[in-house]
Amino acid sequence: MQHFSHLDADVRTRLFDVPPHVFGLDSEICLIATALGATLYVPGTREDLAAVILKRASEGVRSIVIDLEDAVADESVDDAVRAAIAALDQIAGRGDPGCLLFVRVRTIDHLRAVCADAGDGLAVLAGFVLPKFESRSGRELLDAVREESLRAGRRFLVMPVLESRLIAHRETREAELSALRELLGQYRDFVLAVRIGATDLCGTFGIRRDRDLTIYEVRVVGDAIASIVNHLGRSDGSGFVVSGPVWEYFADHERMFRPMLRASPFAEQNEVRFRNHLVSRDLDGLLREVALDRANGLLGKTVIHPSHVPAVHALAVVTAEEYHDASDIVGHDSRSGVRASEYRNKMNEVKPHMAWAQATMRRAAAFGVAAEGVSFVDLITALAQR
Repeated sequence: MQHFSHLDADVRTRLFDVPPHVFGLDSEICLIATALGATLYVPGTREDLAAVILKRASEGVRSIVIDLEDAVADESVDDAVRAAIAALDQIAGRGDPGCLLFVRVRTIDHLRAVCADAGDGLAVLAGFVLPKFESRSGRELLDAVREESLRAGRRFLVMPVLESRLIAHRETREAELSALRELLGQYRDFVLAVRIGATDLCGTFGIRRDRDLTIYEVRVVGDAIASIVNHLGRSDGSGFVVSGPVWEYFADHERMFRPMLRASPFAEQNEVRFRNHLVSRDLDGLLREVALDRANGLLGKTVIHPSHVPAVHALAVVTAEEYHDASDIVGHDSRSGVRASEYRNKMNEVKPHMAWAQATMRRAAAFGVAAEGVSFVDLITALAQR
C-alpha cells in the first residue's frame, strides 16, 4: 500500500518531489509505525462493515481499527465480535484491503475468538489494539498475541492504549510508566506503536474538552502525555512511536474563541473559501493539535471521522525544507559539527539534530516529500477535493 495513491497521477507528480514508498506488513516495523497516519476507528456494530472499510481505504485511509470496545454497547459486544470476524473474511475474499486493519478487543477471550474463527480473514489482519493497557495485566495480553502469531505462522502487531487511572494520577504515573517501559521493551518485535486514550484520561477528572481547546491546554492530560513521551518516546532505541490522541469533534456550532488557522496562507493560494470550510467543520482545531502533537514528540493520530484524515496526512508530508535539512544532517561526514541550512534561516547541528533528521527521513519514506513551493494548503486542498 502507499499513501496518496488514490490521487490522480498528475496530481501526485505536481505535489511531490519524492513520492511515498510502498509499505506493507513485511516492511520494517519503524516504517509501518511511521506510516500509520490517521488511524480511523470504525464501530464493530457498523452496518456493511466490510464495505465501509474498503471504501475508506479507497479514499486514502491506510490504518483502520474495528472497535469492539468503547464504541460498542455492552449488550452488543458479542454481535460486534461476530461482525468483525465476518468482515475480515469478506475483505480477505476481495484481496488486498489497501490498509492496515486492526481489531480493538476488550478481553483476551475476544482476541482468541477473532484468531480462532476468522479463518482466511487472518491474512488481512495487521493486529490488535489493546485498550486500558496496564503493566500488571499487559503481559498476559502480549503473550496471547505472541501465541496466536506462532499459531497463525505470521506476526500480529499490537498497539497498547494508555488511558488508565494509574497514568492519569500523578502519584502512580511514574512507577506505572517505568513498568510499562520495561514490559513493552521485552515485546519490541511486535509492539507497533503506543496510543494515548485522552478521552478516558479526561474522564478520570470529569473533563470533556471543548473544540476551542487542544488537549495540551487540558493540563492534567497534557502533563500525562509529557510523561508518556518521556518514558516511551525516547530516541535512544528504547522508545516507540507514540501516537497522538483522538480529536473528537466534527460538527459545527457556535464558537466562543477565534479560529486557530491563519488566513494569509490560504489568501496567497486563493483558497479563502476553503479555509472557511475548514473552520466551519472544526478542522482548524484539529490542525493546531496535530502541529502540537509533532512538537511534543507524537506521530499520527486517532480519528473518528473520515473528514479528519486529509488534515492529518497533509501535515505528515515532509516539506522540501525539512527534507534538505534532514538529508544534510544524516549525510554529514562527521558525527559532530554545525553548518547553516541551505535555506539560510537556521543552523543544522549534527549531534542534537540527528534523531530528528532520522525520524524525518522515515516520515519522508512514509508520506513523501512535497515539491519545492508546494504548501500545506496545496496538499490539504488536493486531498479534501477527493
